[in-house]
Amino acid sequence: MSERSGIFAGEDPFALVRAWMAEAERAEINDPNAIALATVDRDGLPNARMVLLKDVEDDGFVFYTNYESAKAQEIDSAGKAAFVMHWKALRRQIRVRGLTEREDGPQADGYFASRSRKSRLGAWASRQSRPLASRAALMAEVARVTAEHGMNPPRPPFWGGFRIRPLEIEFWADGAFRLHDRFRWRREAIDSSWKIDRLNP
Repeated sequence: MSERSGIFAGEDPFALVRAWMAEAERAEINDPNAIALATVDRDGLPNARMVLLKDVEDDGFVFYTNYESAKAQEIDSAGKAAFVMHWKALRRQIRVRGLTEREDGPQADGYFASRSRKSRLGAWASRQSRPLASRAALMAEVARVTAEHGMNPPRPPFWGGFRIRPLEIEFWADGAFRLHDRFRWRREAIDSSWKIDRLNP
């Protein structure tokens, strides 16, 4: 793959993602780790929303959420998810499709503990994706959980991470006259080798 030079060079797609994200951290004003996460409900109707990617591991991508949220229920049901990261400043994007698993052990505990106290209390207070009577009702719930859990709340049992273990990763960079560069890494199973193809723009 002699064509895969410059920003596309390398034999490890996760290292390549980390390199692109490091560039995005210098170029993007806000949330360079934002991803548009796509799931499907039980009827196959797609759903998409922005979340923050928190870890790029050696073989997976991890983000955190409320397990009672719509996204978590859809992920648990399907066992699959996809996301795209798009950086306008770099004119690049990364697309990922793969299988999912929960991350609700010490790693999730550690990340939760690293969040601000108000964010941790907010995680306890929010019944994510469900109807809310008013903002005042939400703030009253924050006050209640603060009184109950104190200044150092533990991770709620209904809150944790999801890991996406990719079967496909596509790297895209803007090209002149809309002749973009696209390279897709694909494998049949998690323990299979990657096959890399250049795609038409």
